[in-house]
Amino acid sequence: MLPSAESLQGKPVPNVVFKARLEDQWRDLSSDELFKDRTVVVFSLPGAFTPTCSSTHLPRYNELAPVLRAHGVDDILCVSVNDAFVMNQWKSGQDAANITVIPDGNGDFTEAMGMLVDKRELGFGRRSWRYSMLVRDGLIEKIFIEPEREGDPFEVSDADTMLAYLAPDATVPEPVVMFSRPGCPHCARAKAALRENGVHYTDISEDQKINTIVLRGVTGRMTWPQVFVGGELIGGADEVQAWLAGKA
Repeated sequence: MLPSAESLQGKPVPNVVFKARLEDQWRDLSSDELFKDRTVVVFSLPGAFTPTCSSTHLPRYNELAPVLRAHGVDDILCVSVNDAFVMNQWKSGQDAANITVIPDGNGDFTEAMGMLVDKRELGFGRRSWRYSMLVRDGLIEKIFIEPEREGDPFEVSDADTMLAYLAPDATVPEPVVMFSRPGCPHCARAKAALRENGVHYTDISEDQKINTIVLRGVTGRMTWPQVFVGGELIGGADEVQAWLAGKA
């Protein structure tokens, strides 16, 4: 049986040593090093490379990391009962530059949290239950534990729930995506305008798969760049600058 949120809130995080690999060198990371005198968001999940963890849990925390940091969070830790090689390889294939992955290979931290569960029916062995928590100076201020039922529920440990607790009035920026072409001066102008205004964007550059046919099929236009914000087509460089001016 999992512990209740009430039984954990106000308690210190477990005092353990994580066996990490930083820059291809083994490094011991203590709980004090990760949590002392810091405000940290932790989210823990069943395993690297698993579907929900890779498609939703990790990417959304990475996307909202700048907003969380703007509201006082020093670091965002992803903990899983996997070894350092697996965690590092998983991160390298994800859009997760804003996340610090923590390998709890022996499950010491997870077991001390009371979150170690039996996943042998899936061939996983013992893994972490899915949860998230806000830790201030080593003390658990708030923890969101997924409901204890069959399967892998994902309802309350997500990044949006954490942000709503930490900063309920925070503005979440819409995702910005640009279809661009190498060497295109208008693309360079649009990118510069977005950067100068502090707007994070994902660039999808023309290649054999993203070509003019794809651009026209998605946007109805044939000129580069084409920029989307929150699913809405803004347009090319001139339209982007007008959109930015309207936000000022």
